[in-house]
Amino acid sequence: MCFKVLFMDSPNTSLETLQDIKRMMERSSRFISLSGLSGVSAGVCALVGAYVAHTWIVDYFRRPYEQGDGGERYGYANDAPKFVILAGAVLLAALVSSFYFTWRKAHKDNLPFWGPTSKKLIVNLAIPLATGGFFVAGLLYHAIWGFVAPACLIFYGLALVNASKYTLSDIRWLGIFEIILGLLNIYNQQYSLYFWAFGFGILHIIYGLVMWWKYDKGVKA
Repeated sequence: MCFKVLFMDSPNTSLETLQDIKRMMERSSRFISLSGLSGVSAGVCALVGAYVAHTWIVDYFRRPYEQGDGGERYGYANDAPKFVILAGAVLLAALVSSFYFTWRKAHKDNLPFWGPTSKKLIVNLAIPLATGGFFVAGLLYHAIWGFVAPACLIFYGLALVNASKYTLSDIRWLGIFEIILGLLNIYNQQYSLYFWAFGFGILHIIYGLVMWWKYDKGVKA
């Protein structure tokens, strides 16, 4: 009966019907309320955090050189906790801002913010992130600082790729780029802060602007 109606209607009407069916299927299987502004806000938070961390690092190396018992620069271990606190503050600010813009878009589009698809999205995002969090905590525990930034980028990228099947497919490409950056960072650890800032800051802003242009404004690529 459906096929009969489609053939009786004009080509334009049939195309619109198929597009409506496609949108209904996407809404039932994917969380499509991600806002581009969420990516932009997260990127801005990351860049602010990277700037603060950079000023702390510069200040650290301007201090008078004093050696500890093991020959290391004195005060390095004492400075580490504030970088962890800074990273936590940046993460919290990014999550809060992303939550707000995504909730606002879902409300504007009259779509449910919390449901089966959003639960699947969060679970598939959280598994690689939690694994990466424990891995990074182990690196910090053993004072293996050089692999912290690469690990953050790689596990975050894996989380995005894993969750992309439950949301807009564009997020998969963001995840792939994050993984590539993390792998490159392994061999260029002296630039870890710049890799981190580019991955969590610049890439998020670019991704957010592209998403905003494609979906929030309704402009087709």
